[in-house]
Amino acid sequence: MDNLDFGGQKQNGLTARFVSRESKKKFEPGDIIFNILNYLFFGLFTLSCIFPFYYIFINTISANEYVRTGAVTLLPKGITLSNYIAMGNVGDLWNSFLITLLRTVIGTALSVFASALAGYLMTKDQLWQKKIWYRAIVITMYFNAGLIPLYLNLSMLGLTDSFWVYIIPCIVSPYNIILVKTYIESIPHEIEESAFIDGAGYWTIFRRIIFPLSKPILATITIFGAVGHWNSFQDSLIYNANSPELYTMQHRLYVYLNSSSNLAALVNGASSSDTTALANAASTKTSQYTISMVTIIPILLVYPFMQKYFEKGIMLGAVKG
Repeated sequence: MDNLDFGGQKQNGLTARFVSRESKKKFEPGDIIFNILNYLFFGLFTLSCIFPFYYIFINTISANEYVRTGAVTLLPKGITLSNYIAMGNVGDLWNSFLITLLRTVIGTALSVFASALAGYLMTKDQLWQKKIWYRAIVITMYFNAGLIPLYLNLSMLGLTDSFWVYIIPCIVSPYNIILVKTYIESIPHEIEESAFIDGAGYWTIFRRIIFPLSKPILATITIFGAVGHWNSFQDSLIYNANSPELYTMQHRLYVYLNSSSNLAALVNGASSSDTTALANAASTKTSQYTISMVTIIPILLVYPFMQKYFEKGIMLGAVKG
């Protein structure tokens, strides 16, 4: 036994020295060049993604005269928050913000719950004709009736010109169901079996065991759902075209950008014929930038809180299907 221990210790010592030598191995010139080019490429790519947001932001906090003349390039000039304060004059903007916030919170919550419950059901062999139901869900990812039949269907259901057209059609997401199903299948079955032995039913197991253990994948589909609801404007444009009070922020921004000649006057509470007032007012470009930032910032604040779950959830959900 001592000899075996000694041999094991000797082998471990050799392994440690080998790993130490490998860790001290110098990079070849080709490796160094590759790493430099790699970091340079991804660094430039990251900057190219960030710079548009940064450019819009520094224009929104710069004095309007500098923005009008194009003097703002890399740093803000004449820093001021007057452009954001002036947004208070656009009453329908805040109404659209509330509509977008409500649809994002309610729609995402219902979608996550429905996806979690449906994904859990798809893992149960006791589900009648489970394979047929699962294949029917998958088929809907590739085939659909099209926009016009969908519009007619929603119209006959009385959902057009209604807030619920933002919520009900988006509750069930086949892609999210597949992700949740795959993740739940990675949870050890012994946990459920022990709960069954203790007398727990399916609903109790789902609520007290499966749902809490599925936080990574639920956080992932929460991000997908929240971003989708917040950025969506096509459903507002098509289904609620006759109800301006139900416009989302993205739809409202779209309307503003298409009527840019009146945008500055609207932001500053002045009439378009009052040239004296408009001379000192926020420029059209500044107003567009400011509304864009008001639209972008809230959803950007969601991701940092979900990031720790996002990578784990999406990777585990992609292992098998």
